[in-house]
Amino acid sequence: MNEDSFFEALKAQYANQLPFVVYSRPINSIIKCWLQKDDTLHKTETFTESGFVFAPFDFKNQSVLLLETDCEQYSIEVESKIESQISKTQLVINENEKTSHISLVSKGISTIQQESLKKVVLSRCETQELTNNNPISIFKKLYHKYKNAMVYCWYHPKVGLWLGATPELLFKVEGKQLTTISLAGTQPYRRISKPVWTNKELEEQQIVTDYITNQIQPYTSQINVSNVETVRAGNLLHLKTRITSRIANTSSLKSIIDALHPTPAVCGFPRQEAKDFILQHENYNREYYTGFLGELNLKQSKTRNTNRRNVENNAYAVVKTQSNFYVNLRCMQIKEDKALIYVGGGITKDSNPEKEWEETVNKTKTIGNVLT
Repeated sequence: MNEDSFFEALKAQYANQLPFVVYSRPINSIIKCWLQKDDTLHKTETFTESGFVFAPFDFKNQSVLLLETDCEQYSIEVESKIESQISKTQLVINENEKTSHISLVSKGISTIQQESLKKVVLSRCETQELTNNNPISIFKKLYHKYKNAMVYCWYHPKVGLWLGATPELLFKVEGKQLTTISLAGTQPYRRISKPVWTNKELEEQQIVTDYITNQIQPYTSQINVSNVETVRAGNLLHLKTRITSRIANTSSLKSIIDALHPTPAVCGFPRQEAKDFILQHENYNREYYTGFLGELNLKQSKTRNTNRRNVENNAYAVVKTQSNFYVNLRCMQIKEDKALIYVGGGITKDSNPEKEWEETVNKTKTIGNVLT
């Protein structure tokens, strides 16, 4: 299948109101798509099936599954992604929305200062009018702009249409190997200057790293934590730490998901107190924003020996089950001629409400600049 026929198949699937996902993982020139053969709404609670999962922030809501056995799959290789320069998008600031978000952040800071809550991630949803509501063309723009992201367009007629470019891996599993990252702290990318991180941002990052390490301990062994590094996602910079470990034979994939989702990077810490605060005070439904999405229990075959001269060993392949889940950040939902853009930020005792508002504006530009 060539590039033209690949995208024509996607357009036909959408025109026929049939479920699909098209996506490309970070630093990858391969674009994949799954086309479901009918409009059945499949759900998963056990995460034992094979397919592509789209899960919400609040697990009380449904995790939607495109079953591998019910989908046609295609892939193409497209020229390497070229990350865009800083967006010049100018946003019209809604003063009521600004006041509301600053008030919400102030309430979060006050609660942290008075109670056991140490961090809470507070978000908002901004609506933008669309001049182009074609999801396939928007996906192409995302793909070419954000090389360091999991770029996707996901659609189910009974759920909705979502697109995003998320830099954050929730975790991936290859056989018994578990890899996850903590990602926190945000500042605009400036080409001419070296980033300087504040104590607040470094503390926020350490909270996420410590949380992940503690959460996976009952289920894994041989935990390794990398040094903190700065990574770029579009016109933003973040702090990132990689954590690897080995999953115990008695641990299920669902137990790992329950241990890690939602992380402090999208919810807060302690998790239950932060989640309760969000559900009580944000005053809107996040739906699949800050949920996760990705490949679930797919079989991958690898040869045991890469030495071509060892023909006998190369005849045998190791089959491993792989899952790759990404946190649904930098995303939007399209409804008719409007884009609902979801953005938020981590709040600690040292947060500044005005700066937290500005951070959400910067994040809106990151995803919103593909709509112009």
